[in-house]
Amino acid sequence: MSDKTPRPRVRFAPSPTGYLHVGGARTALFNWLFARRSHGTFILRIEDTDAARNTAEATAAIFDGLCWLGLDWDEGPNRGGDYGPYFQSQRKTIYDRYLADLTERGLTYTEENGAVRFRSPKEILLLPDQICGDVKIDRTNEPDMTIRRPDGSYIFHFVNVVDDIEMKITHVLRGEDHIYNTGKHIELFHAFGMEPPIYAHIPLIMNADGSKMSKRDQGAAVGYYMENGFIPQAVCNYLCLLGWSSKDDREIHSLNDVVTLFDWDHLNHHNAKFDLEKCRWMNGEYIKAQTNHDFIRNCLKWLPGQGLPAAPSESLLRAVLALIKPKVRVASEIAEHLHMVFNGAARLADDARAKLAAQADTGAKLSCLTSHLEALMNWEHSHIQEGISMAARDLSVKPGTLMFPLRVAVTGQAHGIDLLPLLELLGKQEITARLRARIGLLSA
Repeated sequence: MSDKTPRPRVRFAPSPTGYLHVGGARTALFNWLFARRSHGTFILRIEDTDAARNTAEATAAIFDGLCWLGLDWDEGPNRGGDYGPYFQSQRKTIYDRYLADLTERGLTYTEENGAVRFRSPKEILLLPDQICGDVKIDRTNEPDMTIRRPDGSYIFHFVNVVDDIEMKITHVLRGEDHIYNTGKHIELFHAFGMEPPIYAHIPLIMNADGSKMSKRDQGAAVGYYMENGFIPQAVCNYLCLLGWSSKDDREIHSLNDVVTLFDWDHLNHHNAKFDLEKCRWMNGEYIKAQTNHDFIRNCLKWLPGQGLPAAPSESLLRAVLALIKPKVRVASEIAEHLHMVFNGAARLADDARAKLAAQADTGAKLSCLTSHLEALMNWEHSHIQEGISMAARDLSVKPGTLMFPLRVAVTGQAHGIDLLPLLELLGKQEITARLRARIGLLSA
């Protein structure tokens, strides 16, 4: 980019009428990536002209979601900038001035109910889109658009264009569902004697069955990922893949990597399929790459308020979390493991009970095993293993035969984290007490 070429200015312009949707988050991400790649400016603009539907909670959700994802804006609320205010509800005098200009030139008329309409030129427009290619938009039979309601509030299309002019927006990246709205916007740009920005309409995000994502779909809200302990960088990585690819089949990318690769050629031309399980998998890959220190630190931030059983000490909790790390994909999955580790009286899982019922002499096996473990003078990994082996010899079975009933007696579950390290961490007194408490129950 030469010194004489204006640096790109892009914007994310959500309406604060509900939670931050993953589709909106992806739009924000792609705008942020383009701005960072081109050394441009990423602007956050809150389109809150619909006073009846706007909420402070929804505005906070936008700010919180973007900050959690790491998508910092260069201009906008809480940042400032030369083209504010960045809430449309605070820009009415600007819109009044632009409306007066159109009216003076005979390009508007007022209906009996007070609504103001723009006189459409009724043209066939050609939209040169960076992703969709040349798109023909036929406006010849469309009604004149309303630009101000009878109550004096302005319609989205009008304020959108005015703000893009005032804020010197050079590129608009947004969802493909806006593509025919763009025809209305181009008409207004031309009416104001301005060249429209460069448009790039991103294909939509669909459910796996091809239906459009709704607010009720799990994973549709960015808040879901925040509440369930996902790693922000993993979520950003997954959102990148919903419409973008590196062309080398890699799936794990840092945002810095994507910034260096992001351009129009890497954006897909077809709808993306949302797959929450794929996102969970990707989050698990990020967890695998974390150090134990970072994983435990993030878990300790997430755990308060989750209603989980208390650990006897933070040092024990940290040690157990290190054992859990290879087994989880998201922080919310930690809950199941912590319940089985720190709640020795928890109800036995149905699958564990059923599988154990199919085995013979469970009570006798556990009684023998408990006696050998209670006799141990040293409660370390190798000695615990030797105690299990001695019980197996007494019972004339292989040591592996005892591991499943031991796991069920200790944790109440049929699966979980590595058992021997867990036995060592919880200590002889706790383990043998759990075994004694459940021998009779598991013998029935």
